[in-house]
Order: sequence, then structure tokens, then C-alpha cells
Amino acid sequence: MSDKEPKPTIIITGKPDWASRVTTSLADSYDIRQLTQPGTYMNTLIETRAALVLIDGNDDSWASWATTPKTSPATRRIPIALISEDHEQRAVSTLKGADIALAPQDLLKNPQRTIQQYARLPDSEWQALLDCECQQALPELAQQGVQKFNEGQYYKQHDLFEEQWMKTEGPVRDLYRAVLQVGIAYYQIERGNYRGALKMLQRSVQWLLVLPDTCQGIDIARLRAESFAVRAELERLGEARFKEFDSSLIKGVQWQPGP
Repeated sequence: MSDKEPKPTIIITGKPDWASRVTTSLADSYDIRQLTQPGTYMNTLIETRAALVLIDGNDDSWASWATTPKTSPATRRIPIALISEDHEQRAVSTLKGADIALAPQDLLKNPQRTIQQYARLPDSEWQALLDCECQQALPELAQQGVQKFNEGQYYKQHDLFEEQWMKTEGPVRDLYRAVLQVGIAYYQIERGNYRGALKMLQRSVQWLLVLPDTCQGIDIARLRAESFAVRAELERLGEARFKEFDSSLIKGVQWQPGP
């Protein structure tokens, strides 16, 4: 992450009449993105760590927009709000994955208040504590995990980082979770498990994005960029061409001990 915190992202799906009014009201505080095609939906949710999705109930594909994020651990915690005039549609929306159902007029009364009430927004105190903990030395177990990762012993690194994660109570535990998930993704690639690898790389994004560029001596910016490149190549190839994956894209974890 950069020193300047990015605005939380709000996703609007479809082409609702209320989109422009919501965008105008929220533009100073939020990054508003409107999606009309599902092809980039999941990647947008993952890479922006979307705080809330507002779904146009007039879109024939509204149920798919609502259900899709709930199918992946990387996105299932994102609140989904159906915005619809249709009372019956709002009533059944929770069966399709929506967490909230509102009439457009309720949203438009005070969009800022609605977002504050329902969105998954960053916690400034949590982030400050994470930044502080990232200045500390990497624990011995995690150091061993880095060594095993860089030796290609991805299953062993998982055990070490998981043990450290379980022993840690503060937000820096996300560091250990992020690295171990990338390592397990690489393990799945070695085993020829395309879906397992892609799933783990998608899950790791939510933790990598909250970490500063360096945390306890680990170069997170580099790990983030390299693992994102692996994920992008897997998505480009698809499962049918998985055997063409260039294993040289898999890199180790860069770590510098503190003074």
C-alpha cells in the first residue's frame, strides 16, 4: 500500500437511474466503479477490496451479480446490496446472495449514511497497529517459513506460517496468512491443480493489499507483484492450457533482517 490511503471502492452493477446521483454524492469519499459486463467483476472485487456492491434490480442478471461474490472466499465477505423498487424482489434477494435490500428512494435519501451503515470500511486504528507491528522483527517461526518457501518446500512453509499465525493476536497475523497462501498456491501449481492454485492466489489478495510494502523485513510489494503476475498468467491460459504455464514466474520471498 502507498503512504496515502486509497479511497474505499463502491461497485455499482448495471445501468441504474440512480447511479449518477450516488456517484455525485460519494465521489469525494469513495472510488465509484460501475460495471456493466461480468467478465471483470471478480477481479475488480478482489483487487480493489471492494467495500460494498450496489446491484441494479432492473438488470436481468441481478441474481448472478449478487450470487457470484459469495462463491469465493476472496469476496464472500463483501456486503451486497440489491437496490430495487420491487418489494417481492427485495424479499427474495437474500436467497440469491444479497445481504441488504433497499428501495432506490431509501438509498438516495442519504447515500453517505447508507454506505457508512453497510459498507466494509477500513479501520484506521487497526491499520495504525498493523503499521507499527510491521516495524518489528520477523519471528523465528516465520523466518523458518521464509526459508522453506524459498527452498520450494511449500507444504512445510504452510505449517510454519500457520503456527505463527495461530500464536499471533495482532493484525500482523495477516502477513503470515498472506505468505502461506501464496506458497500453497505455488504448491498447487506444482501438483497440476489449476483451480486450487487460482483459488489460493485469489484468497491471498485480500491480505496482501492491506499490508504495507515492507512488513517485518519481507518485501510485500515484490511478493504482491510477482504473485499477481502468476495469477494473471493462470487466468490468461485457462485450465485447458495450464500445462503451458511458465514456472519461472514463481519466485521466492525477499526478506531482509532488521538491524
